[in-house]
This record gives sequence, structure tokens and C-alpha cells, in this order.
Amino acid sequence: MTMQTLARDGAGISAGRPARTYLMCPPTHFGVHYAINAWMDPATRVDRVRAMAEWERLRATYVSLGHNVFVLDPVEGLPDMVFAANGATVVGGMVLGARFRHPERAREADAHRAWFEDHGYRRIMPAAHINEGEGDYAFAYRAIVAGHGFRTDPAAHNELHAAFGLPVISVKLVDPRFYHLDTALFVVDSFTAAYYPGAFDEDGLIKLKTLFPDLIEATEQDALAFGLNAVSDGRHVVIPHDARALSAKLTERGYEVLPIEMTELRKAGGGPKCCTLELRA
Repeated sequence: MTMQTLARDGAGISAGRPARTYLMCPPTHFGVHYAINAWMDPATRVDRVRAMAEWERLRATYVSLGHNVFVLDPVEGLPDMVFAANGATVVGGMVLGARFRHPERAREADAHRAWFEDHGYRRIMPAAHINEGEGDYAFAYRAIVAGHGFRTDPAAHNELHAAFGLPVISVKLVDPRFYHLDTALFVVDSFTAAYYPGAFDEDGLIKLKTLFPDLIEATEQDALAFGLNAVSDGRHVVIPHDARALSAKLTERGYEVLPIEMTELRKAGGGPKCCTLELRA
């Protein structure tokens, strides 16, 4: 596989705040050819040109902020490979591979593993249980929030702890519209997260309130706009443009909100975070 590295523009990063490194995969073969979540309808027409434009704007936004973006080559026959966040979890240079629940996406895990092997990663732990990478795992600095209920097997949470040595906070998702954790919660910074309460059971809500001193509650409307499928570097938040109420709350707290249109890729149940796997050194 080949890798494309985009130039870093350090002017976009505030003093003392390091650039992030992301892995993305262009939607070259994107389409809705099957239904494996509540958002997908194979009868839906997809404008691939528009999807590519959305993806390019997302990538350009990261670069404008000074972040590094690597590009994973897409594989024909894997229309959901654009959702690169699902292919692995990376913390401290350690890679925990993914294992997809649905056979339609199974080969994506192999493509991700090959990329990491080809680009110098030596600590790669294969998954024994089903986990869908950062779709269900949210790095929260001092812990990892791990979702289950629709995709990831709860038994995989033990592998998560074994791979990274961090406390794992298991939370159950209960609304099929929010089938991955990254559709219901995103970590803003080390003390703050945004979430939609209706996506979690009562035990999960208690755990989230304990972990995060500041929880920003999203409305159902903003959750359905994939407002919680956002990406934060601790200062800037890249978020779907139509998650307006949540964007306003973030702005009030002093974060710089960067709205972006992702309506075409949303047809398969994805947004900015789904397209973005963070590579934490």
C-alpha cells in the first residue's frame, strides 16, 4: 500500500498544543449496497462525487488546523472503508486490531492491519472478540470509554484493557439509531464530553457522569444530525453543520467550532469521526 502525508501547517495549533495524527480513507468505492444499521437503505441513491467532496473538505480542515493526515488506500468491494475509525484503536503506538460483526466489512480489518505493518508499527494485537475500533472505543485520556449493545462484544473490553493498560469504562447503547458509541458521545478534552442521554442505559449514564466533570448534553435533533460524531483536538471541534444547538453550547464554552457538511456520507450512518482514526504515538 502507499501512504500520502499531508503537510503540517503549525500556525493552526495553539502554543503548547501538539498536532494530532489521523488516518483516513477516501470514499472511492462508497455506496449503500446493504443495510447493517438503522441509517442504511440500499434503495438510497448516493452521489459519490459529492461524498468525495465532503471527505476532501474534512481532510483539508484537519490540515488547516496543523494536523497530520495519512491516507489508507481504498479497496474495491468495501464501500464502508471510508469509515476508517472502525478499523483499529491506537494508543501509545500500540495497535489493537478490529474484528467486524458483519461479514460485509470483515476484510477492512485486514486492510488496516496491512497498513500498520507496512508503515513501521511493530506492536499490533489482533482481536479475538468482535470490536469495531474507535466506532465503539473513545479515548478519554485517563481511561477508555467502551460501548457495547449493537456491534462490539462486551468480552472485547478485556482485550482493550490488556492492550493499553488503561481503565475501561463499559457502557451499554440501547437505541439502534446510535449503533456505535461515536454516534452518541465524543470526548472534547480531558474533562469534557458531549453525549446524548437517550442512547445509554441508566448504568452507563452514571458512569459517564462520574468520569467527566463536564458533560454537555445534546438534543435528540443534534444527535440525529450526527453532532456527536465529531472530532475534537481539545480546542477545535469539527462537527456536522446542522448540529446547531450543540455547536452553540460548545462555542459558549470557548471551543472553536468548525461546522462541516457530511450529508452524503451520513446515508451510510457516518460523519466526521467515522472517517477519522487517530494515531496516538
